Amino acid sequence: MAAEPPLVHGAPSTMGDHEQLTTTRMLRDAARSFGDQQISYRDDSGQWQSTDYAATWDRVLRMGSALEGLGIGPDSRVGVLLWNSLEHYESYFSIPLVGATMIQLNMRLAPADLAYVIEHSGAATLIVDHTLLRLAQGLKDHIPQVTQWIVVGPDSSLEQFDGFPGVSSYEQLIAGYQPLAQIPNMAETTASAACYTTGTTGRPKGVFLSHRSVWLHAMAVSTNSGLTGADKVMMLTPMFHVQCWGLPFAATAVGAQMVLPGRFTLDDMDMLTEAILEQHVTLAPAAPAILMPMLRSLKRMDTPPRLDGLRFLCGASEPPVSMMRAFHELTGAEVIHAYGATETSPVVSLNWMKPSVASKVSEEEAWEMRKYQGLVVAGVDLKIVDPAGEEVPNDGSTAGEVRLRGPWIVSSYADNPEATEAGFDEEGYWCSGDVGYLNEHGYLKITDRLKDVIKSGGEWISSIDMENRLMALDGVVEATVIGVPHPKWQERPLALVVTSEGSDVTDASVREHLADAFAEWQMPDEIRFIDEIARTSVGKINKKKLRDEYSDAYQPES
Repeated sequence: MAAEPPLVHGAPSTMGDHEQLTTTRMLRDAARSFGDQQISYRDDSGQWQSTDYAATWDRVLRMGSALEGLGIGPDSRVGVLLWNSLEHYESYFSIPLVGATMIQLNMRLAPADLAYVIEHSGAATLIVDHTLLRLAQGLKDHIPQVTQWIVVGPDSSLEQFDGFPGVSSYEQLIAGYQPLAQIPNMAETTASAACYTTGTTGRPKGVFLSHRSVWLHAMAVSTNSGLTGADKVMMLTPMFHVQCWGLPFAATAVGAQMVLPGRFTLDDMDMLTEAILEQHVTLAPAAPAILMPMLRSLKRMDTPPRLDGLRFLCGASEPPVSMMRAFHELTGAEVIHAYGATETSPVVSLNWMKPSVASKVSEEEAWEMRKYQGLVVAGVDLKIVDPAGEEVPNDGSTAGEVRLRGPWIVSSYADNPEATEAGFDEEGYWCSGDVGYLNEHGYLKITDRLKDVIKSGGEWISSIDMENRLMALDGVVEATVIGVPHPKWQERPLALVVTSEGSDVTDASVREHLADAFAEWQMPDEIRFIDEIARTSVGKINKKKLRDEYSDAYQPES
């Protein structure tokens, strides 16, 4: 990696540049200016409760005292196994308050990967919800370095953790300590939290986010999403996914009301939909894996509710235009496409219509533009390169690998020199592995993953565009397209389609639907109708698994 260019120093500033940008300041200032602003949360029994920023700040200060009492301080690592709960939100602030680093633990990881993350991160203390007892029991013997377990739940649940080392009650700790009297003046470059990647190959890689990066990312999210104190933000994606995409921090920074739905699964769409209505939610992060079943739930209603003013920030994978349009036409809700990764905190771009573009495009063209990942936010450096590493022109057609750099973009992986060496170029740009281009209006379009792009006869076929088209066909619930080995053409596309019960979708109707958008040579050689599409722990389609499963689909029979 090339050396950083020397810093140029001009006239000295007269500003408070010594003041540190920390997550602590966010909640402290929210308690001061928006102390009575509501935080709604769903408890163990499924009932909605409410508190506010001032009361939450007091609890965070008390937990900070408790953590210090347990010997936790600068450079300590505290793992968190929690739902989208009030305690999870508090942990965002209480752990880094004392200089420790919160390790976000993805409860959906395979046990071996989860144990690896705990061991690799150096976490010696875990905060765990009592409903995750079975998961904790399966982990305990594989993580001997964890010597303290803090249990979130009723006092009676502590008995279930008999045999665990150093067990204490979250609520008893808060009740037993006075608020932290002296808040450490923490360096903003200290790691506030860590998230680990969830790729389908290799071990998860650690991304340690500084207080400064979290702060700057929150500013970027709030300004680019139009988030204000008048909003009510629901944490609809797991809060362990890159800290719920930074939305809890962005909401705190502007004093928005917050909605924490607690424990839920994809089977709870009716509850989540009702919560959005009852809590008057105006902004929520979401992924197609959440939005698609929610849309189906809404369609089943005799009279679907109006959700005008609600914006879903949608990431993880490209949302089908048909889904975005259906939400808008059925309810008035807007689905706004965003792009990023664990390595980027995650927001890199947001898709909103510039006035200069809105005046030039038709309604249909505007909907087509929603496929784009959007405008790259200020503060992020982006370049698109060919296989030789040379930048390609931003002409709206020449695609290459997207590479990123910036104050909330990873610059190395934690204690993993091999991954760092492979993951960054000589200028310090993170190599995303995504293939895309910038159009003439400055909008980023991702066409595929490098490992997912279909290479057929020397040409590339975009699986994402074909998947989007498939999802627009009535009766198709899910669809994906993978490249599988072919004896003549290197790879050919295979379409995997899940249809709704009683649908009349056929091979012929799918091909007819695709024919308007794709050349004959781009069309899938085969369309297979299946019951379910494999997904990763974060809800993304697991194309690696699918490619392995269907690797011989086009091979001649021996």
